Amino acid sequence: MFENLNSWEFIGLLLLALLIFGERLPKAISDGMRMLRNLRSLAANATGDLSKELGTDIKLEDLNPKAFMRKHLLSEEDEAALRKPLTGLYDDLKGELNNVGKVASDAKANVNAMATATPSGSSSSPSAPTPSRFDDAT
Repeated sequence: MFENLNSWEFIGLLLLALLIFGERLPKAISDGMRMLRNLRSLAANATGDLSKELGTDIKLEDLNPKAFMRKHLLSEEDEAALRKPLTGLYDDLKGELNNVGKVASDAKANVNAMATATPSGSSSSPSAPTPSRFDDAT
């Protein structure tokens, strides 16, 4: 939950909470924790009641309508048939990405080889023709 906050931002949030709530901060934290515990127990009771009414074992994750329909209406063969085109597409895409990675690494190796083959101090590169002092058009 707090993986995007560094230590200074977290300290700043704590100081801001202390300024807003003052001496009531411990009571506000305990009220928040009590509310969180009540919500968790409410969700557990609701899933228990649904499991009892439907006669199946329901978890909180199964309350998502897509997951519920997939679990209770589709057989494993039907689900595999639905996933088959997507897995083929995924495998094709994965193969293409591997080929692109190989081409990119080959290109990088070629660039590095060319950079090491020609020293930067030598003038082995073709030089521009020196301009003549006379105009040939006359």
